[in-house]
Amino acid sequence: MCIFLCLGGNSTTWMNTAVLVTCMRNFPKNRGPVSGILKGYVGLSTAIFTDICTALFSSNPSAFLLILAIVPAIICLAAILFLRETASAAGPIEEKEEARFFNIFNAIAIIAAAYLLAFDITGNHGHVVSLVFVAGLIFLLASPLFVPLYSVLLKLKSNSDTEQQIKEPLLVGPEDSPAKAQKPEPATTVSVEVENAGIKQRPMIGEDHTIIEMIRTYDFWVLFISFLCGVGTGMCVMNNLGQMGLALGYIDVSIFVSLTSIWGFFGRIISGLISEQLLWYVFVTLYFSFCTPHISNFTVQLLIFHISIMLFALCRKFGTPRPLWNAASQVLMTLGFVIMALALPGSLYIGSILVGICYGVRLTITVAVASELFGLKYYGLLYNILILNLPLGSFLFSGLLAGYLYDAQAARSPAGGGNTCVGPHCYFLVFLIMALACVIGFGLDVLLAIRTKKVYSKIYTDRKFSPASTVA
Repeated sequence: MCIFLCLGGNSTTWMNTAVLVTCMRNFPKNRGPVSGILKGYVGLSTAIFTDICTALFSSNPSAFLLILAIVPAIICLAAILFLRETASAAGPIEEKEEARFFNIFNAIAIIAAAYLLAFDITGNHGHVVSLVFVAGLIFLLASPLFVPLYSVLLKLKSNSDTEQQIKEPLLVGPEDSPAKAQKPEPATTVSVEVENAGIKQRPMIGEDHTIIEMIRTYDFWVLFISFLCGVGTGMCVMNNLGQMGLALGYIDVSIFVSLTSIWGFFGRIISGLISEQLLWYVFVTLYFSFCTPHISNFTVQLLIFHISIMLFALCRKFGTPRPLWNAASQVLMTLGFVIMALALPGSLYIGSILVGICYGVRLTITVAVASELFGLKYYGLLYNILILNLPLGSFLFSGLLAGYLYDAQAARSPAGGGNTCVGPHCYFLVFLIMALACVIGFGLDVLLAIRTKKVYSKIYTDRKFSPASTVA
């Protein structure tokens, strides 16, 4: 079993790295949507396979394991033919078309997630309904293939309808002569280059970094530790949802696994799409939607309104540092852990939804932030160094923290017989410690947003005044 788990885990890492790095390099101006879509489908895969197993293989798990062994291998082998680096969008028209295609991908993904959620919350289904559900699910999963097919057919049609333009002039003027093209460089420029040839300057944040240069920056370690606080606590919840549900009196805990997976998908898709440009609108929307109806004190309302306007103006002027999304997710995750610690009726439903959303946001935003701060040249190795937080966080928060505290509570619990703990006290201290870790992560994310505001100001300015943004 250990050998099989090792092979499966390593194969997932190879495929994940190849797909993510290639797509990031092919679509550098849509890193948020790329990260959101890819990570979203990874998160949604848990609910997909869970629902397929429930619908078709509930009485024959061996057949389900056979399907898991065959289908992913066939898909990966077929993807070899298409996964390669291509030239990115070369003009405003192509950039606009690329953004439109990503919006279609997002719409298809959201429909698939809503379809899965509807199947999960409607209870038990008959065999015929389950077969219809699986057929519809397969169609939704295959429907994104129509987008590149449409793009290829559109290009073929445009090439056949228009004649190829002549790119070289028929007559060469004096200004285009080879003699002028081979104009020698000034001697001063050559001497400066020779003097600086042996001096290697440290790259600025936002430029390409080697791995050694990256780990020598404070920003990398701030990002790394804040990422650990977010994904480590999220992994702890997902690894222990079964025991958490049994401790709180739930018999069937599969619904919590599906809820975490599906809402994690929504967190990835929404954060990847909106974090590109729209955060300043979110601040004002949050104020009018949530703060005003629940606060009766006019002075407090006025203070929150002024803070919202200041954030609005700051983001409009300097762009939105993407780490602010990570900071917002840490706040929600802290709230989710506090709710689960209170063990109120339905708290595990609310907590699993909040943790799923915030875990998805962390995975999506951190991937894009790393590429924007440290470049894409060595992004494959950089990405795998960052996701070391997944096994590290699982070991620290799930293996050590939750495992030790749960065993200690089970030993003192007469109801479980020494091995099983039943009651809200089983994970109370675990939830509180993880909430504190999220508070620390929130502070680190805010610090990173402050340190990188110049980088995002430049990104925002480049996008605002690019030709693509002025095309109607």
